[in-house]
Amino acid sequence: MFSFIPEIARYPTYQVFLAAVVALVLAAVLFPLWIRILKYRNIGQQVRADGPQGHLVKQGTPTMGGVLILLVAGGVYLAMGVVGRLGLIPLIAMVACGMLGFIDDYAKVVHERSLGLKPRAKIAGQAAVAIFVALAAVNWAHLDTHVAVPFVGSLDLGILSSTVRIGSFEIVIPWMYVALVWFMVVGESNAVNLTDGLDGLAAGTVMIVMLAYMAIAFRQDSLEVSLLAASIAGACVGFLWYNSYPADIFMGDTGSLGLGAALASMAIVTKTELLLILIGGIYLVETLSVVLQVVSFKLTGKRIFRMAPIHHHFEMKGWSETKVMVRFWIVTGIMAGAGFAVYFVSALWR
Repeated sequence: MFSFIPEIARYPTYQVFLAAVVALVLAAVLFPLWIRILKYRNIGQQVRADGPQGHLVKQGTPTMGGVLILLVAGGVYLAMGVVGRLGLIPLIAMVACGMLGFIDDYAKVVHERSLGLKPRAKIAGQAAVAIFVALAAVNWAHLDTHVAVPFVGSLDLGILSSTVRIGSFEIVIPWMYVALVWFMVVGESNAVNLTDGLDGLAAGTVMIVMLAYMAIAFRQDSLEVSLLAASIAGACVGFLWYNSYPADIFMGDTGSLGLGAALASMAIVTKTELLLILIGGIYLVETLSVVLQVVSFKLTGKRIFRMAPIHHHFEMKGWSETKVMVRFWIVTGIMAGAGFAVYFVSALWR
């Protein structure tokens, strides 16, 4: 526990900085051991046969790096001692979707193919996590169901609500807000999963987006959420040392699904639901590229992109993995910075 030291507890900025640094160092120190364990257990990546041919050399590279990312991030956050409901909701969502991803990764390793859980089973698990996040946010953390629209006002998504009584407890179910949270958690976890197709791409973009939410939460005086975001960002940087091209390890669905759920939950507990579209805009672009590709091919028989998700399109155009990764990081930084700027100015506007 770090926060028991009075000097540290007096300086929340230092606590956030410390959480990021400790998570970074722990991840950097522990990953060599984790990589050796995965190699010993023959837990390697199964590469899609229909993907870029240059990726076939990655067959067998250790995967499930997300296990250590989530353990380090969660452990550092809890060790900081500033734990509350607003921080626990995204932590639980991250771990729950991470466990779902672990099952998916394990199925791929056991069956030695790139397909794991069936899509319906994966969506059902993500939906259960999303419903938990929505109900916990409203009934446990007592967040309101108003969704802020920058520079305009807010929308009340709690106008259609039901109340369920279980013993002495009443659970309010705001149906429209639950639907929004479902869309956010399921969509974001799958979007990060789609983005995890190049060395360093998903971890780098998640790190940048988490830094934006760290700043937003700090601006809201929500130290617990800021500490969790800092811990996740730090763990991602530590992972990047080994995930940079050519990667020694991949995060797998354990990492991508868990981190995606954490991002969506961060937007929910900081009441910046709509800003996630801008702050995490890179994931929207990746997802839309897949949707447009599928719709175009089914309707016209033609493809818009050389390959989807869009990062593969640029690979097929001759860009190196490193060039795609760095440029996507830059775009993510611009979007995350713009999102924080909109949040800051709109807060002053009110």
